[in-house]
Amino acid sequence: MANPLLVFLPLLLSVAAVPRAADADGPDLCAGRRIHIRGLPPRFNADLLRHCGADAFPLADPSAAATSVPPCESLANHGLGPRTHPRSRSWYRTDARLLEAFFHRRILERGCLADDPADADAVFLPYYAALDALPYVLDPGLLDESARHGVALAEFLSRDQARILSRRHGHDHFLVVAGSAWDYAQSPSVEPRLWGSTSLLRLPELANFTFLTLESRTWPWQEHAIPHPTSFHPSSLAHLRAWLARARRSRRATLMLFAGGASRPSRPNIRGSILSECANRTDACVVVDCSGGKCAHDPVRSMRPMLRSKFCLQPPGDTPTRRSTFDAILAGCVPVFFEDLAARRQYGWHLPPVRYDEFSVHMPKEAVVFGGVRIVETLEAVPEEEVRRMRRRVLEMAPRVVYRRHGSTPELREAVKDAVDLAVDGVLQRIRRRTRALEDGLPERIYAQEEDSVDI
Repeated sequence: MANPLLVFLPLLLSVAAVPRAADADGPDLCAGRRIHIRGLPPRFNADLLRHCGADAFPLADPSAAATSVPPCESLANHGLGPRTHPRSRSWYRTDARLLEAFFHRRILERGCLADDPADADAVFLPYYAALDALPYVLDPGLLDESARHGVALAEFLSRDQARILSRRHGHDHFLVVAGSAWDYAQSPSVEPRLWGSTSLLRLPELANFTFLTLESRTWPWQEHAIPHPTSFHPSSLAHLRAWLARARRSRRATLMLFAGGASRPSRPNIRGSILSECANRTDACVVVDCSGGKCAHDPVRSMRPMLRSKFCLQPPGDTPTRRSTFDAILAGCVPVFFEDLAARRQYGWHLPPVRYDEFSVHMPKEAVVFGGVRIVETLEAVPEEEVRRMRRRVLEMAPRVVYRRHGSTPELREAVKDAVDLAVDGVLQRIRRRTRALEDGLPERIYAQEEDSVDI
């Protein structure tokens, strides 16, 4: 197999090869949608991909080496990873930390790119923040330096073509961070430094940027969550429809499923309650052990049981959201949430909050853990027709959380807006609102936390 790095890098380094929106008489189809891709030195993106060897800062989790994809192979197919099977057309062993590189690849494919930043409505920074953070979170010798994550980028932007940054004070800049915002929001003044996190989102020089993260905090106005990537990346409308048809007709004999770590917690919490119920009701519940990253690079392990289940339980873990939510949506397995932060307050551009009651179930975790509410009994009481209706709705949502493959067919691109399309629409909408407030001299509107979900 060709070295994935040698295949991947030339496309990322060659912006000029990508077609721009053509000049034409008539309406300007790119009005309000022009994006300038900021030129950054390779040390902020392409060079970071070279640190994929196990002797550097591995992309794969060393504790899950037996089930993970070899780090450099994760770069195959422009960051989607190797195919799950040689004949697979849509399924890949995707490492979520390469979402930044894949998003960059997809932005390069867009029309409405502007060579001149003065003509652009938004500026995209192709900075691979999660990869750049690895030395700070994996090398004990650099732990005390984690507050400097992103400082080199801020210094570069302030001195190289500084007019790009100063024109709108950074309010028109956006970038992707392949992780939870919590992992990049440690206070720069914390001593001693906390292991596993940096202070990227606390840098004052980047305070006006929009950060697209896999999970946002509830209050900072500059963050917005985008879906965790699954392993499904169709390249044609036929492939997408074929999968949705399979999920629609799948026979679901299992009432509920939990995919996640299978070890019992030491103190009462919602995950422990779920595992306890599943142990007592094996006739109604299936547990898929995904500990140690077993399911992240082997989607068959969890997707097949999800296709056979009516409900998929989505308890919070270390943070409120989880990739399993999006795997469940893709499988047509109705998600069951135990707190609002798990998704309802996270993914408004992709899963509008007003629709949640149509495709999911909410059970307060306190009622389950301390109030004696039984999950199995609650879900068994849902009428079968209501379950089928929710399944139809959840499969209607599925294309919105899929990251389609780069180079997909025009038919798919025209028929469906995927996770990248909706993220770009959302960020452009947000930037337009901010820059309008800036131009009108109304700074209080810039920082307002208005509802900015994209209408269906």
